[in-house]
Amino acid sequence: MRAVIQRVSEASVTIEGEVKSKIGLGLLILLGIEDADGDEDIDWLTKKIAQLRIFGDENGLMNLSVQDVQGQIIVVSQFTLHASTKKGNRPSFIRAAKPDVAIPLYEKFVAALRATSGLDIQTGEFGADMKVALLNDGPVTIVMDTKVKE
Repeated sequence: MRAVIQRVSEASVTIEGEVKSKIGLGLLILLGIEDADGDEDIDWLTKKIAQLRIFGDENGLMNLSVQDVQGQIIVVSQFTLHASTKKGNRPSFIRAAKPDVAIPLYEKFVAALRATSGLDIQTGEFGADMKVALLNDGPVTIVMDTKVKE
């Protein structure tokens, strides 16, 4: 699993002209799933995200997690995070999991993040053409990959 985690002042997901999800202070998470992903990836990633200290404390230092600031979270599926650009100019998405594998893992990820963080988790819609708007705070953007746990 690969995640792009952005600290936001606000974010929203619009589908066919209607706002599906909208948050204030919190995290926008773009999540890419591949066939090799499973429960261990979900467990590791949700714990890391819930405890990731990227919000400012009273001294302006990044010492607080999304839980500490009672922030909000939107999770958006994004298969393009597994794009391969090794050959030519057209990306290949062969590593991205097909919907029959990805949808159950995406749903398990959202449920696990909800349980781990204790926060309400909003989502995009798997496979939909989504318009994602955000005001990146900082900017702070973190990339995590469960296959590269460094």
